[in-house]
Amino acid sequence: MSEDHTFHTTLQWPADPAQEKPPTATFSRNGILGSPGHPPFVGGSPPVFGGVPDRYNPEELMTLSLSECHMLTFLSLAAKKQVAVLAYEDRATGRLGQGPSGKMQMEHVMLRPKVTVAKGTDLAMVNAMHEKAHAYCFMANSVNFPVENSPEAREG
Repeated sequence: MSEDHTFHTTLQWPADPAQEKPPTATFSRNGILGSPGHPPFVGGSPPVFGGVPDRYNPEELMTLSLSECHMLTFLSLAAKKQVAVLAYEDRATGRLGQGPSGKMQMEHVMLRPKVTVAKGTDLAMVNAMHEKAHAYCFMANSVNFPVENSPEAREG
């Protein structure tokens, strides 16, 4: 099997033919995002940049991507180690700011995974698995800003 994998996505703008378009200052930032075989979802700009609050924006999607990649990598490790994971949640935070070049960029993402495992599981081992998950996460290995995690493990 090849180590190269290709992923296809779709982006449609305008999301609604009636929405405002440039050159108006209030042009719509709303788009429809998708990937073949998946339901579409709505995206846009954060309100601070002229968007509306009920649509996913690229900054949230970047943060979600890192969070989900970490979770999937962690769950893969748990399966290999036969660790019974009962629940997993994360409340990640991504920070956008002005980088050293003066351009806006993602500066930092903090993951806060909370994992509930079966009683009797070694919680120190579970927390150590997060370090390994971080090292192997495809998305964290692909960005040029720090991605940290502050895991919490508990028995269910």
